Amino acid sequence: MAEIPPVVLTIAGFDPSSGAGVTADVKTIAAHGCYGVACITAMTVQSTAGVRKVVPCDAGLVRDTLDELAADLEIAAIRIGMLGSGEVVGAVTRFLESARPRLRNIVLDPVLKSSSGADLLDPAGAKLLRDKLMPICDVITPNLDEATVLTGLNVTNEDEMRKAAVRLHKLGAKAAVVTGGHLSQAVDLLSFTGNKGVQQEVFRGPKLVSNSTHGTGCAFATAMACHLALGRGLAEATLLAKVFVSAAMTAAYPLGHGKGPLNHLYRLNEPRRANSQAGSEAGKAQE
Repeated sequence: MAEIPPVVLTIAGFDPSSGAGVTADVKTIAAHGCYGVACITAMTVQSTAGVRKVVPCDAGLVRDTLDELAADLEIAAIRIGMLGSGEVVGAVTRFLESARPRLRNIVLDPVLKSSSGADLLDPAGAKLLRDKLMPICDVITPNLDEATVLTGLNVTNEDEMRKAAVRLHKLGAKAAVVTGGHLSQAVDLLSFTGNKGVQQEVFRGPKLVSNSTHGTGCAFATAMACHLALGRGLAEATLLAKVFVSAAMTAAYPLGHGKGPLNHLYRLNEPRRANSQAGSEAGKAQE
Protein backbone atom coordinates (compact mmCIF):
# COMPACT_ATOMS: atom_id res chain seq x y z
CA MET A 1 0.00 0.00 0.00
CA ALA A 2 1.30 3.45 -0.93
CA GLU A 3 2.35 5.73 1.91
CA ILE A 4 -0.22 8.46 2.63
CA PRO A 5 1.26 11.88 1.80
CA PRO A 6 0.80 14.89 4.10
CA VAL A 7 -2.45 16.75 3.38
CA VAL A 8 -2.02 20.48 2.73
CA LEU A 9 -5.09 22.71 2.66
CA THR A 10 -5.13 25.88 0.57
CA ILE A 11 -7.69 28.56 1.45
CA ALA A 12 -7.61 31.05 -1.41
CA GLY A 13 -9.31 32.52 -4.45
CA PHE A 14 -9.82 30.96 -7.88
CA ASP A 15 -7.64 32.28 -10.70
CA PRO A 16 -8.94 31.07 -14.09
CA SER A 17 -5.47 31.44 -15.61
CA SER A 18 -4.06 29.06 -12.95
CA GLY A 19 -1.05 31.22 -12.23
CA ALA A 20 -2.13 31.94 -8.65
CA GLY A 21 -4.83 30.90 -6.19
CA VAL A 22 -6.06 27.41 -5.42
CA THR A 23 -5.24 25.74 -8.75
CA ALA A 24 -1.67 27.00 -8.69
CA ASP A 25 -1.41 25.98 -5.04
CA VAL A 26 -2.54 22.43 -5.79
CA LYS A 27 0.19 22.20 -8.45
CA THR A 28 2.78 23.42 -5.94
CA ILE A 29 1.52 20.97 -3.31
CA ALA A 30 1.73 18.07 -5.79
CA ALA A 31 5.24 19.14 -6.79
CA HIS A 32 6.30 18.69 -3.16
CA GLY A 33 4.85 15.21 -2.80
CA CYS A 34 1.89 16.30 -0.68
CA TYR A 35 -1.86 15.94 -1.24
CA GLY A 36 -3.72 19.19 -1.88
CA VAL A 37 -7.25 20.06 -0.81
CA ALA A 38 -8.85 23.46 -1.30
CA CYS A 39 -11.45 25.90 -0.06
CA ILE A 40 -12.27 28.65 -2.57
CA THR A 41 -12.84 32.05 -0.97
CA ALA A 42 -13.57 34.14 -4.06
CA MET A 43 -14.13 33.85 -7.79
CA THR A 44 -12.21 36.18 -10.04
CA VAL A 45 -12.24 37.30 -13.65
CA GLN A 46 -8.57 37.52 -14.52
CA SER A 47 -5.83 36.42 -16.87
CA THR A 48 -2.12 37.04 -17.15
CA ALA A 49 -3.10 40.60 -18.13
CA GLY A 50 -4.58 41.35 -14.70
CA VAL A 51 -7.61 41.05 -12.41
CA ARG A 52 -10.87 42.40 -13.86
CA LYS A 53 -13.42 41.37 -11.23
CA VAL A 54 -13.57 39.79 -7.77
CA VAL A 55 -16.67 38.11 -6.32
CA PRO A 56 -16.17 36.87 -2.73
CA CYS A 57 -17.80 33.56 -1.83
CA ASP A 58 -20.48 33.32 0.83
CA ALA A 59 -18.80 33.22 4.25
CA GLY A 60 -21.12 30.44 5.40
CA LEU A 61 -20.14 28.28 2.44
CA VAL A 62 -16.46 28.85 3.24
CA ARG A 63 -16.95 27.84 6.88
CA ASP A 64 -18.97 24.74 5.93
CA THR A 65 -16.27 23.67 3.47
CA LEU A 66 -13.53 24.07 6.05
CA ASP A 67 -15.49 22.20 8.73
CA GLU A 68 -16.16 19.34 6.32
CA LEU A 69 -12.52 19.00 5.27
CA ALA A 70 -11.22 19.20 8.85
CA ALA A 71 -13.69 16.54 10.02
CA ASP A 72 -12.66 14.14 7.25
CA LEU A 73 -8.91 14.61 6.89
CA GLU A 74 -5.82 14.99 9.01
CA ILE A 75 -4.49 18.32 7.75
CA ALA A 76 -0.71 18.70 8.10
CA ALA A 77 -0.44 22.33 6.97
CA ILE A 78 -2.57 25.22 5.74
CA ARG A 79 -1.80 28.02 3.32
CA ILE A 80 -4.14 31.01 3.51
CA GLY A 81 -4.13 33.39 0.56
CA MET A 82 -6.68 35.75 -0.94
CA LEU A 83 -9.80 36.01 1.25
CA GLY A 84 -11.78 38.63 -0.66
CA SER A 85 -13.95 40.11 2.10
CA GLY A 86 -14.05 40.86 5.79
CA GLU A 87 -16.85 38.30 6.20
CA VAL A 88 -14.64 35.54 4.79
CA VAL A 89 -11.71 36.66 6.96
CA GLY A 90 -14.03 36.31 9.95
CA ALA A 91 -15.21 32.85 8.88
CA VAL A 92 -11.65 31.58 8.42
CA THR A 93 -10.58 33.08 11.74
CA ARG A 94 -13.43 31.44 13.64
CA PHE A 95 -12.71 28.11 11.96
CA LEU A 96 -9.04 28.22 12.99
CA GLU A 97 -9.93 29.24 16.54
CA SER A 98 -12.34 26.34 16.92
CA ALA A 99 -10.06 23.74 15.35
CA ARG A 100 -6.69 25.16 16.48
CA PRO A 101 -5.58 22.31 18.78
CA ARG A 102 -5.71 19.94 15.80
CA LEU A 103 -4.28 22.33 13.22
CA ARG A 104 -0.65 23.32 12.81
CA ASN A 105 1.75 24.82 10.30
CA ILE A 106 -0.64 27.62 9.33
CA VAL A 107 0.98 29.93 6.76
CA LEU A 108 -0.75 33.25 6.11
CA ASP A 109 0.01 34.96 2.81
CA PRO A 110 -1.70 38.34 3.37
CA VAL A 111 -2.93 38.98 -0.17
CA LEU A 112 -4.24 42.56 -0.26
CA LYS A 113 -3.73 43.61 -3.89
CA SER A 114 -2.99 41.85 -7.16
CA SER A 115 0.27 42.54 -8.96
CA SER A 116 -1.81 44.53 -11.46
CA GLY A 117 -3.06 46.78 -8.65
CA ALA A 118 -6.61 45.46 -8.09
CA ASP A 119 -7.87 45.40 -4.51
CA LEU A 120 -8.35 41.82 -3.32
CA LEU A 121 -9.45 42.60 0.25
CA ASP A 122 -11.44 45.54 1.58
CA PRO A 123 -9.99 47.80 4.34
CA ALA A 124 -12.22 46.24 7.03
CA GLY A 125 -11.03 42.79 5.99
CA ALA A 126 -7.38 43.88 6.06
CA LYS A 127 -7.79 45.22 9.61
CA LEU A 128 -9.47 42.00 10.74
CA LEU A 129 -6.71 39.97 9.09
CA ARG A 130 -4.06 41.94 10.97
CA ASP A 131 -5.80 42.07 14.36
CA LYS A 132 -7.48 38.66 14.58
CA LEU A 133 -6.23 36.24 11.93
CA MET A 134 -2.50 36.95 11.94
CA PRO A 135 -1.94 36.20 15.65
CA ILE A 136 -3.38 32.67 15.37
CA CYS A 137 -1.22 31.70 12.38
CA ASP A 138 2.26 30.18 12.68
CA VAL A 139 4.00 32.28 10.04
CA ILE A 140 3.06 35.23 7.82
CA THR A 141 4.69 35.87 4.41
CA PRO A 142 4.09 39.49 3.32
CA ASN A 143 5.89 41.11 0.42
CA LEU A 144 7.22 44.65 0.78
CA ASP A 145 3.91 46.35 -0.08
CA GLU A 146 1.90 44.08 2.20
CA ALA A 147 4.36 44.62 5.06
CA THR A 148 3.95 48.37 4.55
CA VAL A 149 0.17 48.18 4.79
CA LEU A 150 0.15 45.87 7.81
CA THR A 151 2.76 47.78 9.83
CA GLY A 152 2.30 51.37 8.65
CA LEU A 153 6.06 51.56 8.02
CA ASN A 154 7.85 52.20 4.75
CA VAL A 155 9.43 48.91 3.68
CA THR A 156 11.81 49.39 0.76
CA ASN A 157 15.12 47.84 1.82
CA GLU A 158 16.65 45.21 4.10
CA ASP A 159 16.91 47.44 7.16
CA GLU A 160 13.27 48.46 6.84
CA MET A 161 12.32 44.80 6.38
CA ARG A 162 13.91 44.06 9.74
CA LYS A 163 12.00 46.87 11.44
CA ALA A 164 8.73 45.80 9.81
CA ALA A 165 9.23 42.23 11.03
CA VAL A 166 9.68 43.46 14.61
CA ARG A 167 6.48 45.48 14.27
CA LEU A 168 4.66 42.39 12.97
CA HIS A 169 5.75 40.51 16.10
CA LYS A 170 4.35 43.30 18.25
CA LEU A 171 1.08 42.94 16.34
CA GLY A 172 0.98 39.25 17.24
CA ALA A 173 2.86 37.43 14.48
CA LYS A 174 4.79 34.44 15.80
CA ALA A 175 7.06 34.29 12.76
CA ALA A 176 7.31 36.28 9.55
CA VAL A 177 9.07 36.00 6.23
CA VAL A 178 9.19 39.41 4.55
CA THR A 179 9.87 38.70 0.88
CA GLY A 180 11.91 41.13 -1.16
CA GLY A 181 11.98 39.66 -4.62
CA HIS A 182 11.52 43.11 -6.18
CA LEU A 183 14.72 44.50 -4.65
CA SER A 184 17.93 44.81 -6.67
CA GLN A 185 19.06 41.63 -4.91
CA ALA A 186 16.36 39.12 -4.02
CA VAL A 187 16.31 39.17 -0.22
CA ASP A 188 13.94 37.29 2.06
CA LEU A 189 14.00 37.96 5.79
CA LEU A 190 12.89 35.29 8.27
CA SER A 191 12.07 36.67 11.71
CA PHE A 192 10.78 34.68 14.66
CA THR A 193 10.50 34.92 18.43
CA GLY A 194 12.07 32.46 20.84
CA ASN A 195 13.79 32.18 24.20
CA LYS A 196 16.39 34.67 23.00
CA GLY A 197 13.82 37.20 21.83
CA VAL A 198 13.51 38.19 18.19
CA GLN A 199 15.87 36.27 15.89
CA GLN A 200 16.33 37.07 12.22
CA GLU A 201 17.95 35.32 9.28
CA VAL A 202 18.45 36.68 5.77
CA PHE A 203 18.27 34.58 2.62
CA ARG A 204 19.86 36.18 -0.44
CA GLY A 205 19.76 35.24 -4.07
CA PRO A 206 20.30 36.75 -7.52
CA LYS A 207 17.48 38.84 -8.91
CA LEU A 208 15.83 36.95 -11.74
CA VAL A 209 14.73 38.96 -14.77
CA SER A 210 11.57 37.24 -15.97
CA ASN A 211 8.12 38.03 -17.30
CA SER A 212 6.78 34.90 -15.60
CA THR A 213 6.16 36.29 -12.12
CA HIS A 214 2.40 35.83 -11.71
CA GLY A 215 1.74 33.97 -8.46
CA THR A 216 5.23 34.02 -6.96
CA GLY A 217 3.86 34.91 -3.51
CA CYS A 218 1.34 32.07 -3.66
CA ALA A 219 4.03 29.60 -4.69
CA PHE A 220 6.39 30.70 -1.95
CA ALA A 221 3.82 30.49 0.86
CA THR A 222 2.44 27.17 -0.37
CA ALA A 223 5.89 25.63 -0.78
CA MET A 224 6.71 26.76 2.73
CA ALA A 225 3.53 25.12 4.06
CA CYS A 226 4.51 21.89 2.29
CA HIS A 227 7.98 21.83 3.82
CA LEU A 228 6.53 22.46 7.28
CA ALA A 229 4.07 19.61 6.66
CA LEU A 230 7.04 17.39 5.80
CA GLY A 231 8.60 18.14 9.17
CA ARG A 232 11.18 20.76 8.23
CA GLY A 233 11.96 23.77 10.41
CA LEU A 234 11.23 27.41 9.60
CA ALA A 235 14.69 28.27 8.28
CA GLU A 236 14.93 25.22 6.03
CA ALA A 237 11.36 25.69 4.81
CA THR A 238 12.12 29.33 3.93
CA LEU A 239 15.27 28.43 2.01
CA LEU A 240 13.67 25.57 0.09
CA ALA A 241 10.59 27.63 -0.76
CA LYS A 242 12.85 30.36 -2.15
CA VAL A 243 14.75 27.78 -4.23
CA PHE A 244 11.49 26.33 -5.56
CA VAL A 245 10.15 29.72 -6.70
CA SER A 246 13.45 30.61 -8.40
CA ALA A 247 13.56 27.29 -10.24
CA ALA A 248 9.89 27.51 -11.27
CA MET A 249 10.50 31.02 -12.64
CA THR A 250 13.60 29.92 -14.53
CA ALA A 251 11.74 26.95 -16.06
CA ALA A 252 8.62 28.96 -16.95
CA TYR A 253 7.29 29.09 -20.49
CA PRO A 254 5.75 32.21 -22.06
CA LEU A 255 1.98 32.14 -21.71
CA GLY A 256 -0.53 34.93 -22.22
CA HIS A 257 -0.08 38.61 -22.98
CA GLY A 258 0.75 39.80 -19.46
CA LYS A 259 2.74 38.45 -16.53
CA GLY A 260 2.98 34.73 -17.16
CA PRO A 261 2.73 31.93 -14.58
CA LEU A 262 5.53 29.92 -13.03
CA ASN A 263 6.18 26.38 -14.14
CA HIS A 264 5.10 24.83 -10.83
CA LEU A 265 5.58 21.29 -12.16
CA TYR A 266 8.98 21.81 -13.76
CA ARG A 267 10.31 18.69 -12.01
CA LEU A 268 8.04 16.51 -14.16
CA ASN A 269 10.28 17.24 -17.14
CA GLU A 270 13.27 15.54 -15.54
CA PRO A 271 11.83 11.96 -15.48
CA ARG A 272 10.54 12.44 -19.04
CA ARG A 273 14.02 13.31 -20.24
CA ALA A 274 15.48 10.32 -18.41
CA ASN A 275 12.83 7.96 -19.80
CA SER A 276 13.28 9.33 -23.29
CA GLN A 277 17.02 8.74 -23.10
CA ALA A 278 16.52 5.21 -21.74
CA GLY A 279 14.05 4.45 -24.53
CA SER A 280 16.47 5.72 -27.13
CA GLU A 281 19.29 3.57 -25.77
CA ALA A 282 17.02 0.51 -25.66
CA GLY A 283 16.02 1.12 -29.27
CA LYS A 284 19.65 1.26 -30.37
CA ALA A 285 20.39 -1.96 -28.52
CA GLN A 286 17.63 -3.73 -30.47
CA GLU A 287 18.92 -2.55 -33.84
